[in-house]
Amino acid sequence: MLPAAHSVLADEVVEQIELGLELYQEQEYGAAITELEFAIEDMRKLMSGRIAQTFPEAPEGWTAQEASSSSAGGSGAAAMFGAGGTSLERAYQQDDGNGQLTASMMLDSPLIQSMGALFNNPAMIAAQPNMERIRLGREAAVVKWEPERSRAEVTLLLDGRIMMQVKGENLDSQDAAVDLMRAWDLAAVREQSAR
Repeated sequence: MLPAAHSVLADEVVEQIELGLELYQEQEYGAAITELEFAIEDMRKLMSGRIAQTFPEAPEGWTAQEASSSSAGGSGAAAMFGAGGTSLERAYQQDDGNGQLTASMMLDSPLIQSMGALFNNPAMIAAQPNMERIRLGREAAVVKWEPERSRAEVTLLLDGRIMMQVKGENLDSQDAAVDLMRAWDLAAVREQSAR
């Protein structure tokens, strides 16, 4: 998000909150709720813009698109699963091949809680074909590599409320997906998505 657009949106949020407060004090509760919901949605957009900046740059030999986002009730995976929360995504294309990577992040979605059961149970992971746990610094991630389909998936659950994922297709190995996840700035993700 451009700084000027960011500033305009932030000003609109202040206006929406002030109008919501004014309507609340006039006991026009429905209208106050509507204004505050607009303010919350715009704040989510501001937060998404900052979080989008945490996505890793394109690795050497790859090109990245701009990150895009959707929030509760929006489009994309979060809406498809009725998951709510905020969802962001960035696509990467291999320059001299057919490889594709998609990095995505979902925040504050009920869907994330169901993934927690898998992450906290090494026996469940071990029972899955082509799945293994790996360490990324102090964090544990789950890697699924399907060599017959040239597909990889790396999933990291951060602080029980942020699910980060890198999916890859037409890959020679899982390494490109794992390396992209490893390049993600987890400290910046935590900072920009803090409550």
